[in-house]
Amino acid sequence: MASDPANGMLQRAREVLEAQFAHLPEFQNPLDEEAMERVLQLAAHRLGDNFPYFHPLYAGQMLKPPHPVARAAYALAMRINPNNHALDGGRASSAMEVEAVEAIAAMFGWDRKSNGANGGYLGHLTSGGTMANLEALWIAGQVSQGKRVVGSEQAHYTHGRISGVLRLPYASIAADSRGRLSMEALETELRKGDVGTVVATLGTTAMGAVDPLDQILSLRARYGFRVHVDAAYGGYFTLIPEELDEPARRAFAAIGEADSIVIDPHKHGLQPYGCGCVLFRDPALGRFYKHNSPYTYFTSKDLHLGEISLECSRAGAAAVALWATQQLLPVAPGGEFARGLASSRRAARELDRRLRDDPRFAPLAAGGPELDIVVWQVKAEAPAEASARAQAVFGRCAEKDLHLALVQLPHAWFGRSAEAESGDLVTSLRSVLMKPEHETWLDPIWERLSASAGEVLKA
Repeated sequence: MASDPANGMLQRAREVLEAQFAHLPEFQNPLDEEAMERVLQLAAHRLGDNFPYFHPLYAGQMLKPPHPVARAAYALAMRINPNNHALDGGRASSAMEVEAVEAIAAMFGWDRKSNGANGGYLGHLTSGGTMANLEALWIAGQVSQGKRVVGSEQAHYTHGRISGVLRLPYASIAADSRGRLSMEALETELRKGDVGTVVATLGTTAMGAVDPLDQILSLRARYGFRVHVDAAYGGYFTLIPEELDEPARRAFAAIGEADSIVIDPHKHGLQPYGCGCVLFRDPALGRFYKHNSPYTYFTSKDLHLGEISLECSRAGAAAVALWATQQLLPVAPGGEFARGLASSRRAARELDRRLRDDPRFAPLAAGGPELDIVVWQVKAEAPAEASARAQAVFGRCAEKDLHLALVQLPHAWFGRSAEAESGDLVTSLRSVLMKPEHETWLDPIWERLSASAGEVLKA
């Protein structure tokens, strides 16, 4: 593992924090340090049973190591263990959350003066993207009074599950060969007149596909529905439009016109799990959150974050970590944070180029990656054989310490429709190149992938 510069900084920061409470009377907190040491050693051994998520050779699932300053700030906050439900439980961390969310909203062109019928916006952190999407669809159900929610078949599976929890009817709509919501299929559903919310995904989990949000918004005036953008994975790519292909660029340029947006700082935002964020363009929607809590909100007349969220206890440490990271790496175009995203995007394009130049592989026929996720097949005569080869290459790569992922996608999307029935799925290889280091590690990644494929095809 790389050296950890956060350790010394964390100790010095703890000394500063504890000095501010030095006036309090001392008290005893007896600890069995020997027993604690024994348990931590045991935990360290158990944690070795993991993939090396932190390393550039891990290019499988959506796992990006938190920035050292985020980990240090989180650990620092845990000396207090704030709860950002009420100001009584997290006074400083609540203020930091408001500032951190303001920076995220500003990425999408929202501020406290210019948006919504009453100016401003409504937003807060959540324990993750699932909870953030639940809040967005809960509000959608309140506004649209039980009308249907629709999303692409490539949208995250939790949208259907969340709709079930909320007792909202949900329909999955076909995707095109790039994994994007089919506009023709969407308009067919809209003509039925009972769609209240369209979920547009900017960065699907399987492929990093970007739904055509600009086109979806063009239908809103005609059919009268809410637009919820699930940008849990892809939201930060709004900072690097120059690195995106034109369709994705248009989609991200339109994100500020959505009714609600979800983004996950624990993905590209360099944060520990769990840290999601939900934003609403109209702050008047806060009326749906209004509730009485006769034991919580007395020490301040200012708005408590618990008054605009469904969750009660929420880790204030997550807000402190996000705030600290954004102080070090502002989420602004042209900065160091944005350059890291651009590195990931370039790595994905380069991997896709190498795959297209290699006759052993079949990338997506309709075009390359839209963000930093690459999917491809190992060529074979039939879907079953292609799936078996993908599984074998996946295993051989792992033996060489290169960790990829697998995904099932329509065989026809890889230009193999002549050998498959319509709708046949094939197991494909998938690589998430979300670490900035992936760009400089692409040669070792390719060498291991190429050697693994050679071994499988020779066998």
